[in-house]
Amino acid sequence: MTHEVIIAGAGPAGVAVAARLAQLGRAGRVLMLDRFHFPREKPCGGALTGHAEPVMAALELELRVHSWPCPDARVRFGEFERVVAMGRPVQVIRRREFDADLVAQVRARGVEVVEGEGVEEYEATPDGVLVTTSRGRRLRAEVLVGADGAASVVRKQLAGIGAAGNGEREANGREIPHRLFQIEMELAAGSQPPTMLYDFTPMAHGLRGYLWIFPVPGQLVNLGLMHYPTRDEAKRRGGRELVELLRAGLVDHGVALPARGTRGWPVWGYHPGRPVSAPRVLAVGDAAGIDGLTGEGIAVAMEQAIVAGDAIDSALRQRRFGFAGYRRALRRAVVGRELALDRRLARMLYDTEHWLDWLALVLRDPDVIEMYARRVDGTEVLADQKLRLVRALCRHLVRRGSRRRELGRASGLALFSTPA
Repeated sequence: MTHEVIIAGAGPAGVAVAARLAQLGRAGRVLMLDRFHFPREKPCGGALTGHAEPVMAALELELRVHSWPCPDARVRFGEFERVVAMGRPVQVIRRREFDADLVAQVRARGVEVVEGEGVEEYEATPDGVLVTTSRGRRLRAEVLVGADGAASVVRKQLAGIGAAGNGEREANGREIPHRLFQIEMELAAGSQPPTMLYDFTPMAHGLRGYLWIFPVPGQLVNLGLMHYPTRDEAKRRGGRELVELLRAGLVDHGVALPARGTRGWPVWGYHPGRPVSAPRVLAVGDAAGIDGLTGEGIAVAMEQAIVAGDAIDSALRQRRFGFAGYRRALRRAVVGRELALDRRLARMLYDTEHWLDWLALVLRDPDVIEMYARRVDGTEVLADQKLRLVRALCRHLVRRGSRRRELGRASGLALFSTPA
């Protein structure tokens, strides 16, 4: 076979798998395909959380593009606001520049990258994987990696393998995606870049998620929101409704959303029971699932890629391509444990009529918000802080009534009297 590994997608997930395989001496036997040409636009918040720095170092990848360091984060709900210091600054980048430079780095290591050609379909056989590309080429490899994002061809085929009930699903079994909308805008002349902001105020108006404002290099700001895939159909929001929630939320911050330019996209939250592999095939990054609580995907993808790269190297050495243990390895890794915990927290916060109770715990308990800040800056593993979380929950059971009333009043709405 010409290639040992074909990687579908040259974003951070695909590049990180290629980088890991290059470290293991396989660079010249890896082919990475992407249907776009770099640099290309990519809707994203662009925040490299604290986990990104050590995982990039482990992969010998460098942050060589301009970034904006955010040493603090503002967390807001109505009139309530708290500034949290980050132990390690969150670096905000522009994906157009960041992704293109990552591709250049793995190319320099000998990985073949073909742009403007994506994976259209594939067939796994006992002898290898037959891949059909958007250019009509038919390629063979030992292993196929699905790093081709939320619309992943690999993910769709793997999803048909999984048992119904995995993930957030409608009654008919169809999975429900997270919805994100984002736009990048220039700062007004003379304006100072804002502190990184997570604003939960739109939850009082029907959003099940948060609005963000991140400073970006070049006197720009990255604005957007995330909406969780609630199982209650009445609480779901369409694209127009979400754009209007973004528009209304930005008014509080003195920002006028342009009539055009906002981009929306669906993404899938990580579920520890969802299939992420099959014989000779595995998925990473958005194709395997993002952080359901925050929508984070870049550092998550790179952390998953190390697990994937090691599994591929082992399979090639042992000539055993079942990848039966890959999902378990992801789940047991730090990234999998964090994602599984965040999935549970997301359902508690976003997918219940008692969301204000849980938001009051997150915002009003100083230890909880401190723990999550350490999770974001990468200096602690939140999944290892279960005792602290239980203690915080016990405190909250005593104080939740007063905390809920205080937070309800901060919203300016009568949320403290009736659940929303």
